[in-house]
Amino acid sequence: MMLRRGFILFLPRLVGLLLVACCSVSIVYMLACTPKGDNQQFALPRVHSPTVKEGYEAILQEREEQHRNYIISLKKQIAQLKAELQGRSEQLKNVQDQYPDPLDIRLDHSNPEKAQANLLAFLRSQIDKAEVHSGVKLSTEYAAVPFESFTLQKVYQLETGLTRHPEEKPVRKDKRDELIEVIELAVGSLNNPEGDINAKHRVYTASDFVEGIYRTEKDKGTLYELTFKGDTKHQFKKIVLFRPFGPVMKVKNENVNMADTLINVIVPLAKRASKFRQFMQNFREMGIQQDGRIHLTVVYFGKEQMNEVKSILENTSRSANFRNFTFIQLNEEFSRGKGLDVGARFWKGNNVVLFFCDVDIYFTAEFLNSCRLNTQPGKKVFYPVLFSQYNPSIIYGHHDSIPSLEQQLIIKKETGFWRDFGFGMTCQYRSDFINIGGFDLDIKGWGGEDVHLYRKYLHSNLIVIRTPVRGLFHLWHEKQCLDELTPEQYKMCMQSKAMNEASHGQLGMLVFKQEIETHLHRQKLSSKKT
Repeated sequence: MMLRRGFILFLPRLVGLLLVACCSVSIVYMLACTPKGDNQQFALPRVHSPTVKEGYEAILQEREEQHRNYIISLKKQIAQLKAELQGRSEQLKNVQDQYPDPLDIRLDHSNPEKAQANLLAFLRSQIDKAEVHSGVKLSTEYAAVPFESFTLQKVYQLETGLTRHPEEKPVRKDKRDELIEVIELAVGSLNNPEGDINAKHRVYTASDFVEGIYRTEKDKGTLYELTFKGDTKHQFKKIVLFRPFGPVMKVKNENVNMADTLINVIVPLAKRASKFRQFMQNFREMGIQQDGRIHLTVVYFGKEQMNEVKSILENTSRSANFRNFTFIQLNEEFSRGKGLDVGARFWKGNNVVLFFCDVDIYFTAEFLNSCRLNTQPGKKVFYPVLFSQYNPSIIYGHHDSIPSLEQQLIIKKETGFWRDFGFGMTCQYRSDFINIGGFDLDIKGWGGEDVHLYRKYLHSNLIVIRTPVRGLFHLWHEKQCLDELTPEQYKMCMQSKAMNEASHGQLGMLVFKQEIETHLHRQKLSSKKT
């Protein structure tokens, strides 16, 4: 009863509180929903005021105008992007037309006729791009591609190659076959002229060929211009041929992991302890510290300076914590071929890459990787062309002092030359060396054994990789040609000695040294008189 009476007394208060809350909510709603201008608050118009509709219409028109301008701006930007996209597409199409995709030309087996047509179009475009019909502007005289000339018997060449002959009978089969094919094609063209097939024509033969010139642009093809005798003494027939190069084709794409590929460096040695010390400094830095996947085999002849050589090897082993070495001592006369052969056959581990090296060689860690990458058992052997250093006392004779060894190892024509007549430094797998028969052990002393092995590989089915490498140097040392050598070996030794000293220009300066000094002396006297 008391609870009911209390509730009746509390009810009027509750109703009052609810009315106050409703009024507060109404006021807040009216304040929040009142329209506002840009910089000031609009007064609430009376419900039946004639300006209410016009005010809202003005606001809507302003908003509509803003949206309309924004849409026009977007349309302009879209039009500009479309025009730019069309321009880029046309540029791309022009490039594709000028340089068709080689893979589309050569590898599209789904449509052979289209592939053949594209290939023919590409080959014809090579003629247009090459310097055949018109000249090409070149930046300097060094950019010009020279011609070489040839007759039926001889080729007259600027790049003399291994033979060093400015003129020679083509000894390389590919060059010989190339020129024979070109002459035969030119003769056939002369004997089958375009036009009246029933008319009588002179029959041309290869004996009518006078001379030809040819040059190769590596990215386009080879141009041939051949001259034949004409019908009279002062008339000639000229045939222009072009062998276009095809598009580049992808042959292989593979990952090569050389992390576990060990190289066994084999060095035959007799005496020369000071040179061996220098060699071990290079071996420690490049082979042990930078590469780390290397073994050293030293084959030593005789006993003179042997203890000093062993001490150098053991000191390096202790200081560098290096145990991957073998020392073999032979009590017999020095033979480079015998030493390398013994060192290769002494290895008892798994198949390993052999690097036949000399004590006066400097190599880099990059070369060791090249040695691995260019050898493959049963497939490839590597014959790098090393850079041979000239006599530093001649090269740097005008300097205050001779630079350090590392500073001397620069590949320039003033500092050395590519030793393309040397075949002693080579990399091959031990299995290939054993299967080919190793060295000819009847060859004694210096020279000859390396060429014999090189020819064995050339006569086999193995690929011989022959290329200049930037990380292999022959350090200059005074060469002595012993009387015990055969006449042929002695001649080879003297030729090597002559080429080792200096460049042609530097040797010329030595020959004319007295004449140059006399000229300088006269110049000084002349300047004093004036």
